Amino acid sequence: MHESTADPAELGLNSAGIDFPAWKRAIGGTAAILLAILFFASGCWKLTDPFWWAQMLSEFRVPSDAALPFTLALGVGETFSAVLILVPRFRRWGSWLIALMLIGFMAYIGLNYSTLAGKDCSCFPLVKRSIGPGFFAGDIAMLLMAALAGWWVRKSENIRAALVVLGAVLVFAGVAFGVNAAREGGLKAPASVTLDGKPFSLSQGEVFLFFYDPECLHCDAAARRMAKLNWKNTKVIAIPTHDPQFAAAFLRDTGLQAATSYDMAPLRAVFKFVDPPYGVALEHGRQKAAIATFEQNEPAATLRKIGFVE
Repeated sequence: MHESTADPAELGLNSAGIDFPAWKRAIGGTAAILLAILFFASGCWKLTDPFWWAQMLSEFRVPSDAALPFTLALGVGETFSAVLILVPRFRRWGSWLIALMLIGFMAYIGLNYSTLAGKDCSCFPLVKRSIGPGFFAGDIAMLLMAALAGWWVRKSENIRAALVVLGAVLVFAGVAFGVNAAREGGLKAPASVTLDGKPFSLSQGEVFLFFYDPECLHCDAAARRMAKLNWKNTKVIAIPTHDPQFAAAFLRDTGLQAATSYDMAPLRAVFKFVDPPYGVALEHGRQKAAIATFEQNEPAATLRKIGFVE
């Protein structure tokens, strides 16, 4: 009598266990599951919040022009490799991809260690890490897990099915990016902020919000460059993120002609960013552009493009 039930081996669901002792299957499978959870969560986090992650990568010396594309590529790579390592018939490919990414991470951090030491590197949700010896210990541990998951499993097969998985991840990444891009472009500012003890409506024409830390040298240099711009009819509002008592001295020393608002909390609740300096161009109360890069020709190039300066 013909059996209609598919053989699990034909589906590749038990291929990891063929020719390997039970203890090896258990260790390799456990390592694969743990890595799949970590990398799937990390990849989806990047794909569902790419603009925030692009700012984060800029803090790690990734060129600003490449930060967003690299965020998307990294999110796709992590999510794709997580799915591969979870499925036994794709597990060896997934372990290779994860191992390559871990080696790349460690090499990059090692080359820039003197600059990046101490920076927060919480790439995985709920896992708090900073750049230091513990970072390398953690990545080496994950590298060993990837080796165990990929070694104690049969050779991967069916590249066409793996490409279908990649296609699904790319579709998800595209949809998530579209949603985030639309949301970024339509963020609505609070109705007003307080300037010199009086409410000021943010829906009045063109307004540029400049978030800064008075003791940040990068913020100081950015303010000095913006002080030389012709702002036309744009209202510039400077918001200190720390030490507001130094706000007046900061503006005086940099020469930036701006009003000061101390309503940092309600503004930052809407306009999320990693670290200052950070700028938001508003047109009639809605975000027209967000500027996270303040170096070389920025923010002047973006501000000229949207008509905020001459």
